[in-house]
Amino acid sequence: MSISKIQETIASTREQVVSHPLYAELQTLEDVRTFMQYHVYAVWDFMSLLKGLQQQLTCVNVPWVPTGNAATRYLINEIVTGEESDVDMDGNRCSHFELYERAMQQAGADSSEIKAIIAAVVSGKSIQSVLATSALPTAVKGFLGFTFDVIATGKAHIMAAVFTFGREDLIPDMFLALVKDLDQKFPGKLNTFIYYLERHIEVDGDHHSQLAMQMVNELCGAEEDKWKEAAQYAQQSLYWRHQLWTGILNEKVIS
Repeated sequence: MSISKIQETIASTREQVVSHPLYAELQTLEDVRTFMQYHVYAVWDFMSLLKGLQQQLTCVNVPWVPTGNAATRYLINEIVTGEESDVDMDGNRCSHFELYERAMQQAGADSSEIKAIIAAVVSGKSIQSVLATSALPTAVKGFLGFTFDVIATGKAHIMAAVFTFGREDLIPDMFLALVKDLDQKFPGKLNTFIYYLERHIEVDGDHHSQLAMQMVNELCGAEEDKWKEAAQYAQQSLYWRHQLWTGILNEKVIS
């Protein structure tokens, strides 16, 4: 199998996400706030998936020892730098999650639930227990549960496939649909959110997605079983994204 074969396998499901009716229904500021209150969890668990890959592909322990090969180390560290230490509109360093939090604040979206989830994890609770006892929407729980199950496999090629085809390669096409007309509809109220979306389109579409493709190719190599698992999990990641979008669409706020 190959990258192009995975792309063929997931093409139909990917198109369902990219053309999801949700985008056209974001007509009011309250709709956008609802979207952000769901989507912030995808922004957060994306960082966990990224750091899980870094743990698998590089050495994060002391004493340091050579781990993996230099090509994959470079690829993941390059992506981590861009996601964990990017720049905001004023050129200040911040992670994309922190940037999203600022966007929520500007838009008036409620971030108390995601902060509570993070506080619970910081206090030492496992993500599994947090998800089991939280009152999060079903679509959010399913999305998060899938991501952390992927991380728990400890299989770098699976994590890389989900990261690449369910996130990096998908995000630009998804966000193009969101960016359209937002600034005209809500002048001055979504500047940070629009910057976040445009930044992802620019970085992921031009650079990170290509690095991620190389990473999948490197990790699967000539092992057909790994390619099959990569395709299977890439497909599942798109399914859960579609479920998340449908969960937002079903919110009563969005008619």
